[in-house]
Amino acid sequence: MLAAITPPALRAPFARYSHGIEVPAGARLVFCSGQLGIGADEVIPESAAEQAELIFRAIAAILAEAGMGLADLVRLNAYVTAREHMAAYMAVRDRLVADPPPASTLVIVSGFTREAFKLEVEAVAAKI
Repeated sequence: MLAAITPPALRAPFARYSHGIEVPAGARLVFCSGQLGIGADEVIPESAAEQAELIFRAIAAILAEAGMGLADLVRLNAYVTAREHMAAYMAVRDRLVADPPPASTLVIVSGFTREAFKLEVEAVAAKI
């Protein structure tokens, strides 16, 4: 069972994430490379929300191959190209992640390999 770590000496998280997640001994780990908002058909949606949906579908597909799901996420590293994309990403993330929410980092970057990409998300999952 995953356990959130929120020391009382720290300020509460700014959003729906955990300061830390304890992974029990013996758990299997899956590390997902950064996923971008592009479909198998090579279409890149215009909106950050639609890109986030594709990203989380891709992460879910990777985890499914290992017998895991989004409920097993322990860490997310997200990168957005502008502040205005943060809310759309966070809304999708918050709807799809379980409790306790994973540890998370969100960074604004100057861009990705294609200008159309607005988001990229790396993930780590753990399951006993």
